[in-house]
Amino acid sequence: MDPNSAYSRGGRDSKETSISPPPPQRTGSASSLHKLGHVTSHSHRSSLAENLRGVVPPSPRNQRHPSFTQAAIQELLNHPPAPRHNPRFAGRDWRDVAIGELVSKDDVTWVELGTSVQDATMALLKNTSSNVVIIRENAASSVPASTFDYNDLNAYLLVVVGLAHPSEDLVELYDSLAKKAQARINIPLGDIQPIFRKESLVTLQGDEDLTKAIEVFGSGVHRVLVANHNGEVVGILSQLKLLEFFWNEGINFRVIDELYPRVLRDLGVGSQQIIAINADSPLTEALNLMSQEGLSSVAVVDNGLNVVGNISTADVKLLINATSLPLLHNSCMHFVSVILTEKGVEKGKDSFPVFYVNPYSTLAHTVAKLVATHSHRMWVVESASPPSSAPGTPSLGPTVVLPAPPSSSQTSLSGSHFPSVPASSLPGTHLSGRLIGVITLTDILNLFARSTGLNPADPNEQRARRRRSSSSSVRPSIESTRASLDIRR
Repeated sequence: MDPNSAYSRGGRDSKETSISPPPPQRTGSASSLHKLGHVTSHSHRSSLAENLRGVVPPSPRNQRHPSFTQAAIQELLNHPPAPRHNPRFAGRDWRDVAIGELVSKDDVTWVELGTSVQDATMALLKNTSSNVVIIRENAASSVPASTFDYNDLNAYLLVVVGLAHPSEDLVELYDSLAKKAQARINIPLGDIQPIFRKESLVTLQGDEDLTKAIEVFGSGVHRVLVANHNGEVVGILSQLKLLEFFWNEGINFRVIDELYPRVLRDLGVGSQQIIAINADSPLTEALNLMSQEGLSSVAVVDNGLNVVGNISTADVKLLINATSLPLLHNSCMHFVSVILTEKGVEKGKDSFPVFYVNPYSTLAHTVAKLVATHSHRMWVVESASPPSSAPGTPSLGPTVVLPAPPSSSQTSLSGSHFPSVPASSLPGTHLSGRLIGVITLTDILNLFARSTGLNPADPNEQRARRRRSSSSSVRPSIESTRASLDIRR
């Protein structure tokens, strides 16, 4: 039975299987991310010129042999994981569950405004449960001032390597930060706050029930801090963690459980306003796109607009090693293979992108994939574009030159050749289809809220606020002019 056309809460674990290599190499206008993360220890730090002379390793896919058959890949795509019920919530209405019951103090990591970006990044890498660290004014303070996450790390990376697009009032700051990083001077978090794009910092009391949380998340807020009555932060609740709760315990919540068998087309959730990146575009374009548009991930498509991968701001952690930065000017398709290889190494087996559903997928199937892949969005696809109408994969030879976007502060890569990876080299990618929409955690939690009689604010207001707060938006906003599908090349 096809799980996309019938309601099925069971099945095999379909955790997105994905990939990345030993640290690739680096380039950019700044010779160093200022030892960002101490990922490796070298007695000699390579200069920019030395980095440029290096050869970027070919995609690990060229040396790895897929461990799954096509049938096994299809099985992974079709059977997301079954819910895992917690006996603590058996028989309880979700409105009686307190927010504090879903969080842990282990999710909370503090840093100070005076903490170096390097140390903050190390703290972020270690905090895998919430993927964020909380910034306070000093060690004696218990009041959150801001946060530092992978979106912020992406923004900082673009500044350091001279690839960001600052507004006129921030040009001097960006130049100063790049020079300090190049000179290996410690940069405190307080100095880089103006470059971050921030959503509202929302704090909820741990004894409030989940109705307040679902209303906030359905309005487009991605995470909230959870505090006790003394004002101490006792946990961090994210959209994904709340959705996992509803997936695992949905059988106890009749109104929400009844939504799961319905197909996306009938529910009317999601959006056709999509921004994607062409697979043969330089990775820098994808990173800038996410920073400028306030996105946590972007779809990677081939020339037929078929989804061949996904790049998220969390993947920036693969670029913090000084030897990795030449990947910035390699293709997005190559970086997708790097991401998949890394995840394959972590899980001990090959990985394949499963970041898509179709209009006839059930909500249960969609939510199960989001939970399994720890993703913020699923790309909605229809059947793959036929080869006669457009090439099924990027028109790339085995090696192409991808020049960096022109920038006065950027070192020329003239003459540098980086091996590129065609989409066809990734097993399973042809099983996706043509990109026609996107469904996010916000869309689903907004649906849950409205279905239970709540009134979340319009999430488009929060999305617009994130775009407006982006400091690297030299291009005018395309919100009012872009077509339903905007493919950046």
